[in-house]
Amino acid sequence: MRVLGIETSCDETAVALVEHDGHRARVLESMVSSQVKIHEPYGGVLPELATREHLRNLPRLVPQLLEKARIKLDDIDLIAVTEGPGLTPALLIGHSYARALAIATGKPVSGINHLEGHLFSPFLALDRPPQFPFLGLIASGGHTLLVEAQGWNKYVKLGGTIDDAAGEAFDKVARMVGLPYPGGPQIEKMAREGNPDAHAFPQSFPEKDNFNFSFSGLKTSVRYFLEKNQDKLSDPCWRADVCASFQKAVIEVLARKTVNAAVHSRCKTISASGGVLCNQALRSALQEACAKKKIELLLADAQLCTDNAAMIAAVAAEKMSAGLPPSTNTDVNPNLSLSAA
Repeated sequence: MRVLGIETSCDETAVALVEHDGHRARVLESMVSSQVKIHEPYGGVLPELATREHLRNLPRLVPQLLEKARIKLDDIDLIAVTEGPGLTPALLIGHSYARALAIATGKPVSGINHLEGHLFSPFLALDRPPQFPFLGLIASGGHTLLVEAQGWNKYVKLGGTIDDAAGEAFDKVARMVGLPYPGGPQIEKMAREGNPDAHAFPQSFPEKDNFNFSFSGLKTSVRYFLEKNQDKLSDPCWRADVCASFQKAVIEVLARKTVNAAVHSRCKTISASGGVLCNQALRSALQEACAKKKIELLLADAQLCTDNAAMIAAVAAEKMSAGLPPSTNTDVNPNLSLSAA
């Protein structure tokens, strides 16, 4: 079975081809057209610009993908497209394109939850299908979520952010210290030169059985700290210390709560994905924390941490292989929850 995946939930236009052999899904080809340079001058994603780029990129990327994989559109068995959550106009471009392809080719189309794609993306690197139950951490610019995956379409939310997502906090703090968008990679780079123990920034919800996140207070604490020390902002060593201390506060709470949630739910495997998981310090912290509790940690490959279509196609392929029918939703849902997958 071959699945064409389309992802346009935010500012990345992505397409991919995934093949399922009855045992596991594997990526044949994957292409992502990044819009980082377009949105960089604005310090964040502009929905109107993102939508325009999706409209321009999709008709170009799909033929290139098929040519690169040496596969004809007639050889595709299913078209999978992100139906939410995300930016409504951006989602509509991908969804409309997928539906048009389905009408033109007679192929079925299935809407896939973007968060579900992230949840299962670490399994793409394994020579086995997803095995339940497992604990999923999704940390990105728009989401910070802990989910117990009990089976296909059986997801229990254990905790999530009550305000800013982890990636959003990285971007906002980066702007405060004068770093360009996107802020996550910039803070990570500068933090390597700093002392993570230089400043004690607050961590929310320290209770062991509380699996929610809040990064707004941490962000505010950094802002007030910078306002009191504006004369030091020109010192790169001092700024590096601030970045390292901020990063430590985020990473420690993510690693601690993730492992605590896994122990609480008696899950022996943790799946971690989302753009924030590109951060090497976070990956190392999770590896160390999981090793102490003898928990298997599955980390998505870096190229699958950020938004991509391979994870969308893979979920559709795995679900069909498990006997689940394609989604028949005919519209997008910008607020789609994982429990509704």
